[in-house]
Amino acid sequence: MIPPRAAFLASSAPAAQEGLARLVELYGDLPEEEAEVIVALGGDGFMLETLHRVLHRGIPVYGMNRGSVGFLMNAWSENGLPARLAEAQAATLHPLRMMALDVHGKRHEAVAINEVSLLRETRQVAKIRITVDGRERLAELSCDGVLVSTPAGSTAYNLSAHGPIVPLSANLLPLTPISAFRPRRWRGALLPSEAQVVFEVLEPEKRPVAAVADFTEVREVVRVEVREDRTVSLTLLFDPGHGLSERVIAEQFTV
Repeated sequence: MIPPRAAFLASSAPAAQEGLARLVELYGDLPEEEAEVIVALGGDGFMLETLHRVLHRGIPVYGMNRGSVGFLMNAWSENGLPARLAEAQAATLHPLRMMALDVHGKRHEAVAINEVSLLRETRQVAKIRITVDGRERLAELSCDGVLVSTPAGSTAYNLSAHGPIVPLSANLLPLTPISAFRPRRWRGALLPSEAQVVFEVLEPEKRPVAAVADFTEVREVVRVEVREDRTVSLTLLFDPGHGLSERVIAEQFTV
């Protein structure tokens, strides 16, 4: 099998820059616009940056961990990269699309690969109404915040907020409260991937709320719509036996 032509990107971390220099020395430096695959060196944060960078190009990304956690990355090795790329297995992701309306009537649109989260901006708890597919499901949630996650992002902020880990093939979106005060016992919900979730901020002047989609933050929102965008597909490449689906399942048995 002929390996795809690769371009290299790296975070600013010293380990990533050192790895970049070594790979360029071994395999050459191909311009990004001529590449058939992007090799990203860094941690999960840099992988998210890279995926946003190629969002509408349809080019696969193969990551190698030169950061900390590296959940979305393969193991680092400078050897045998062409063979690894030729044998890599693909995982397809669909991001979330956020439409947010702020108190000034301005609309904001952003895409999230991990999650869309609403977070209180001040010392007072946020009060949020939740509607799913046009039906009110929670009239008032008092909380520090609430989030909707993709399956790939379910092991990130969602898991830290005690939300469920969702396998990639489950076609589900976790809806998870962040430090819920009332109703205190509500732990969130699992929604079908085609669901449209609407958050309405109650008392927005007194209890301002920010909406965050990965790297995009919109402050003082009054209404936020979230849905999965199936028109956008992102492809991550993994070494055989170490694919993203396996990692998501394995994470559920981590103690």
